[in-house]
Amino acid sequence: MVWMKNQLSLYVFISVLFVAGVGFGVLLVHALSLEQQQDLATDVGHYFQMIEANLGATAQQSFWERLLFHSKWLLLLWILGITVVGIPGVLALNFLKGTLIGFSFGTLIQQFGWKGMLLSLLSIAPQNVIIVPAMIITSAAALGFSLYVIKNRLLSQQGTLMPQLLSYCSSALLMLFVFVCAALFEAYVSPALIRWGAPALMAVVTY
Repeated sequence: MVWMKNQLSLYVFISVLFVAGVGFGVLLVHALSLEQQQDLATDVGHYFQMIEANLGATAQQSFWERLLFHSKWLLLLWILGITVVGIPGVLALNFLKGTLIGFSFGTLIQQFGWKGMLLSLLSIAPQNVIIVPAMIITSAAALGFSLYVIKNRLLSQQGTLMPQLLSYCSSALLMLFVFVCAALFEAYVSPALIRWGAPALMAVVTY
């Protein structure tokens, strides 16, 4: 029961930190100058035009690019957990992830209103429903392993490390499979959703 309570506390803490990052990302959008906001709006418009015209990388190329990107996050979280001293880094990555998502949502909504909300739900939200929980689970596993090492190996010399290490690595491998699914979604499903919703944005983008 104590172990479950500790794990739950880690999930709650990391989730709150992520949500705080989302809020910070939204606030960053409002801190941009009018010129920066207009540049962002233009770049976003061009991006959706490319997706609508089916230009850019192929689905296969996009899959490997997204998988590599997610794998780097996963590997970095795993390394930070193994090193024990990387606990602040794990927390910082979750806050940063939230900030990036919040900034993306905030940019679309501020520039395009309810149509930006629609496109956010089509282009940003779906894959992050998969990615964010996987990242939180990986982060909780990293923090849990680090705290175990600190408490039971560095301070009291109790317990065995190998079962905890195997459990930690197994969690990371399972999350890698989840990230593969997320990359497949981003490569093959998200572009179709964006092409469906892009005409709504194109009607309000001014160059």
